[in-house]
Amino acid sequence: MARLEPVPDEPAAVAELDDERALVIADYHAGYEVGLRYERGVDVPSRADERRTRLRSLLERTAASRLIVLGDLMHAIGDPGGAERGELEVLFESLPDGVSVTLVRGNHDGAIEGWLGTGYDEPGDLENDNGDGNATVEGELGGTPLQITDGSGVRLDGLGCCHGHTWPDRSVLEADIVCLGHEHPTVRLEDDVGGARVERVWLRGQLDPMPFRERDGEAYDGLPWLEGDADPPEVVVVPAFNDLAGGTWTNRENQSFLAPFLPEALASTESYLLDGTRLGPYRRV
Repeated sequence: MARLEPVPDEPAAVAELDDERALVIADYHAGYEVGLRYERGVDVPSRADERRTRLRSLLERTAASRLIVLGDLMHAIGDPGGAERGELEVLFESLPDGVSVTLVRGNHDGAIEGWLGTGYDEPGDLENDNGDGNATVEGELGGTPLQITDGSGVRLDGLGCCHGHTWPDRSVLEADIVCLGHEHPTVRLEDDVGGARVERVWLRGQLDPMPFRERDGEAYDGLPWLEGDADPPEVVVVPAFNDLAGGTWTNRENQSFLAPFLPEALASTESYLLDGTRLGPYRRV
C-alpha cells in the first residue's frame, strides 16, 4: 500500500512505493518571472537558482530515486522561450545522479515532449498513443531520464498521479491515494486587528464518489468504491512548489476551484500548513 507523507516546512511529499522512494511536487512553473513580465508587466527578479537549489536539496535529503511532478513543470502554455527552456535544462543537468523524473503533463506544459527528440511533438500525441491512462513518452533532458505521461494521470503502484485540469484516468482512481496539483491551494488567515496573510496549504481527505458517479459516459463504471463495495481512495491536493504562483483561496466562501471534480469530490477534507499545523476542515478555516 502506498504512503505519502509531506516533508515538514516544504511544498513536497515523499511517496513510499513498492520498490522505490519518490519525491512528489506540483506546479514548479519554471520561467514564471518571465511570464509575469509579459503577461502582467510586473518585473520580478528570477528565482530560478533558488528553486533549483531547493529541489536538489530536497532530493538529497529524502534520498529519493524518482521525482514525480504533478504537472506544470514549466509556465508557458505554448512553446517556451529561451529563458524558460534554459532554466529547465540547467535544472535537469543539476539533479543528483541516479534520479529519474516522471512528469504528469499539466495544462502549462505545452509540447514539452518535443524537446526529447522522440517524434512526439504536439500536445495531443500522448492521448493518441493508447488511451489507457499510461500513455508515456520517454527520453532524457540534461542527461536525466524523463518520462512524460498524459495529463489525465498514471498509477504508480498504489499512488494515483494526475494534474487536475481534466478528469482523472480510471487507473488513477483505482489507487489507494489520488494526488493532484493545479489548484495551488492556499488559505487567507486574518487576525483580530485586521492583519492578514496568505499561506500555502495541503488538502487531505477522502474522495467523495458523487461527481464521479454523475459524470457522463462509462469511464468509471464498475469501480468498487463507486458501487459502495469499498472505501474511496484518499485524496491529496499538493501545494504549488513555486511560491510566486498564487492560488485558490480554499477557505473563501463560494470560492470556485479549477479542477472539474472539485470541490465536490472533497469529502471530510482538512487543510494543513506546510509546517504540519492542522487547520481543520478546509471550509471552516
